[in-house]
Amino acid sequence: MTTKTSKQNPFLPLIVDVAVPLGSYYLGKDAFGMSTFAALAFSSVVPALRTVWSTVRERKTNGLAGLILVVNVVSLVLGFVSGDPRLLLAKDSAVSSTIAIGILVSVALGKPMMTTGLKPFLVKGDAAKEAAWQRLASGAAAGSAVFLRKERAFSIVWGAALLAECVVRVVGAYTLPVDTMVWLGGVILAVAILVAMVVGGALGAGPMEALVRAEAANTTVQREVALAG
Repeated sequence: MTTKTSKQNPFLPLIVDVAVPLGSYYLGKDAFGMSTFAALAFSSVVPALRTVWSTVRERKTNGLAGLILVVNVVSLVLGFVSGDPRLLLAKDSAVSSTIAIGILVSVALGKPMMTTGLKPFLVKGDAAKEAAWQRLASGAAAGSAVFLRKERAFSIVWGAALLAECVVRVVGAYTLPVDTMVWLGGVILAVAILVAMVVGGALGAGPMEALVRAEAANTTVQREVALAG
């Protein structure tokens, strides 16, 4: 039996955290005559507010969202202290690197962080697939060893992609014009996410989905055989 789940556009957070701050920057600078630093600071508030709102709305603590919020706040404070607009640009890479390190550490601890976001897309609210996921994740199923390897691989791909994105953004923040990096930073992030989705799908999510589907089907067959016997 499949339960209905609300479908949310998975690219909505990317749109909010890239397109809205970009628009806010140009609105503040061109329409309201803010300085480059003030416009950057203004545009940086939007992602932080979204993180707070998501936490309040969902009424639960999300480790990844918490990391993003803390790094955003600390970077904003440092930016105001220094008055350096390039530091505010580099802030975005600090967010990426913190998330990347958090993801890679979670893999080392045996609790891959990206699994939380991946699971709903693979299970799709299906009770049989949910049960199959639990068996595979617990080590009780025949394909558990492969499933757990693919689970780790998925998070490693995302961690590596975000670390690479961090390096590219830092270099760009201190070598390219500020106005260029305001829009180019979003492009770099989008490319990193696209690469992570493609490679992570091939090495992790795709095989995991196949294992979940096979485990669910196998359990259904076993149940039908038992009932028939």
